[in-house]
Amino acid sequence: MSNVKILDTEILSDNWYTLKKITFEIDHNGTTVKHNREAYDRGNGATILLYNRDTKSVVLTRQFRMPTYINGNASGYLIEACAGLLDADNAEDCIRRETEEETGFKVTHVEKIFEAYMSPGSVTEILYFFIAGYTREMKVTEGGGLSEEEENIEVLELPFSVALAMIKNGKIKDAKTIMLLQYAALNKLIDV
Repeated sequence: MSNVKILDTEILSDNWYTLKKITFEIDHNGTTVKHNREAYDRGNGATILLYNRDTKSVVLTRQFRMPTYINGNASGYLIEACAGLLDADNAEDCIRRETEEETGFKVTHVEKIFEAYMSPGSVTEILYFFIAGYTREMKVTEGGGLSEEEENIEVLELPFSVALAMIKNGKIKDAKTIMLLQYAALNKLIDV
């Protein structure tokens, strides 16, 4: 935007991903205002909901998430849709790879449904959302993630109605997963 001028960028941390402090000026109704903001850059990602119309089920994952633990999630585990960072891949290649690594299902046809910033006040990441049908024949490994990435992912195949109820009862609190499940319900991907 022409009314934004970045004055300074300072790297605060480059340990896991990059945390920057950005000093900028922005025009608000003819007045220039100076701000400092921190932005966490971890790259962009992709997520997917695997669904089966015949069995009326979805595939989700369960894994430990430290930030949720230190914010009151007693176990630290979250139930989530499969997801991963793009790294050098495009979003479709990334989500196919992550789906097989995390869930054990090999999907070839994926459909992009939308993209969204998940925490635009502090994180640069844009997330690409996909859906794909699955069958039991597409299961090629046990999934669970990559040992070299120290992943320990539990694969869950749940009735779609149960997954939707888990949003209401608080057992699913992950935003991307809620968005995908609600998309599936609104677009009647699975009859409930």
